[in-house]
Amino acid sequence: MKIAVIVISVLLAAGLICFFTVVALKRLSVNKYKSYATGGALAAAKVWLVNHRPSKRRLIQLYAAVLYNANIKGFISGQIYTSETSKYMCVPGLNCYSCPGAVGACPMGAFQNALSESNTRAPYYVLGILAIFGLMLARVICGFLCPVGLCQELLYKARTPKLKKNRATRVFSYLKYVILALAIALPLIYAAFDIPLPAFCKYICPAGTIGGAVMLLVNPANAGLFAQLGWQITFKFCLAIGFIVCSVFIFRFFCRFLCPLGAIYGFFNRYALIGVTVDKSSCTDCGLCVAHCKMDVKRVGDHECINCGECMSVCPTKAIGWKGSKIFLHKDMTEDLAPAVKPLSVENGMVKIAQGDGGVVELARSEYIENSLAKAELAAYDTGEAVEKFKPSADVKTSKRPKKPVKYYLEMTAWIIAVAVLAVALILYNFVDVPKDGYIPAPPDGDVTVGNQVGDTAPDFTIRLYGTDGEQFNLYDNRGKITVVNFWATWCTPCVEEIPYFNELAVNYPELSVIAVHGSSTSDVEKFIDRKGWRDYKLTFAQDNLNGTQCQTYATFGGAGMWPMTVIIDADGKILYNGTQSFKNYQQLEELMNSLMN
Repeated sequence: MKIAVIVISVLLAAGLICFFTVVALKRLSVNKYKSYATGGALAAAKVWLVNHRPSKRRLIQLYAAVLYNANIKGFISGQIYTSETSKYMCVPGLNCYSCPGAVGACPMGAFQNALSESNTRAPYYVLGILAIFGLMLARVICGFLCPVGLCQELLYKARTPKLKKNRATRVFSYLKYVILALAIALPLIYAAFDIPLPAFCKYICPAGTIGGAVMLLVNPANAGLFAQLGWQITFKFCLAIGFIVCSVFIFRFFCRFLCPLGAIYGFFNRYALIGVTVDKSSCTDCGLCVAHCKMDVKRVGDHECINCGECMSVCPTKAIGWKGSKIFLHKDMTEDLAPAVKPLSVENGMVKIAQGDGGVVELARSEYIENSLAKAELAAYDTGEAVEKFKPSADVKTSKRPKKPVKYYLEMTAWIIAVAVLAVALILYNFVDVPKDGYIPAPPDGDVTVGNQVGDTAPDFTIRLYGTDGEQFNLYDNRGKITVVNFWATWCTPCVEEIPYFNELAVNYPELSVIAVHGSSTSDVEKFIDRKGWRDYKLTFAQDNLNGTQCQTYATFGGAGMWPMTVIIDADGKILYNGTQSFKNYQQLEELMNSLMN
């Protein structure tokens, strides 16, 4: 399995690199820039940068992606960031909690986890967060603040044949509502059996596969994770490759057909404070906005609209505008507004305009945009002198530089504040809020190596036992017996599934000390144990010592956010095994024990 994942990853990476290299070479070919031969590569690079400068919407998308993943040190260490503050807060877009750089929770993942615990408490917090995001921004989040949407748009820029929207894509766009229904129903059903099942995150989500699993697996510090790989990660990895390939040919493939978070925000699109809106008194129902849009919209601002604002540039009567803020959301945020309305040709009084999906629309001259630029362009076509840009003559001199409008200074202020916030986040998450390594105390005799690797003397620890009147377990007091420590949590599905195997081990091998140490959770662990019928288990249950959200004993043994984790210590206190392998059955656990004991 490990070799298969590595091979597939290398092939995928090599294929993508080759593909985009060919595209880049074509765009930087000598023929395209032969007029800049005297200026050399620098002139060609300058032209390329000018022609490909990002729009304000693209800058906002990049900004959001970096801010969501400000924990840069996580990509280096291969550890998931945990915190009592920001990690419990949801970011607006789809960004996996398990991504090493993530500083907040994914709203879809948090929603499913809350549903998995709905048998003990109502998910008021997550529902409130989704309602706030929906009523304020709705699918503006999809168009401006979602890293997954950004990645899809960048993939779609590759010069390949494109699949235009049609009736079939419109029908398939409702598939995401089916997935949303399943993402809600399955956690609720399994919650009745105390089995946490975030179905969408576990089986579909590409953000979890690429941002979480792949980013963790490529780090050498997480080599032990390969032992946990099975059919599920293989299935998700193949699914993610399919999403990537489809996104090259189909605009926002995942967003349009599969994203349940977009489906949730779609319900709020009509009522959100910020988004695109149509002035019905100015609208002529020409249909250019819908024809130009690459999403499966029936009208501007409906549940499929991601509020990107690109339809504004093709509206003949300028009936489309922004509701809400006019400072940060205006027409300059969209890409290539002027080229979008430039006529391809003018024949017999009819103006031909290019659509966003590659098609062409004809409309009467009187319906064309009535502004100075449009009139100038039409005049240029009438005289046979098509021009790209209209500038004042070189000999025209101005006596005074034009005064910048107030909006310019407000925008600059907003960007300065945004950059300052990003700088503070980068400093906070990478240099200030840094988790401390687990404390490793010295052994009683003080003359041996204490550590968390196989062969080291295990560090001592004392933890509280569940189901007792304040009793505790101390490792050094247990010298003379083999100790099996399993670190688990109520929210971890593999952890819950393997607890019965450790109880069976305790029953079949009474000479062992088998203890299940629970980590950090918002659930009532005592009630969870009772509901699962584990109270009469021979297995001993204990609670780890917590420092905020950090599990101290777990961290002492090298735990870095991967659950479950098992540590086996011999009678002399030496570590025989320390791994994050999830046991699929009791036989697998027993075989490991026998190999270590023999």
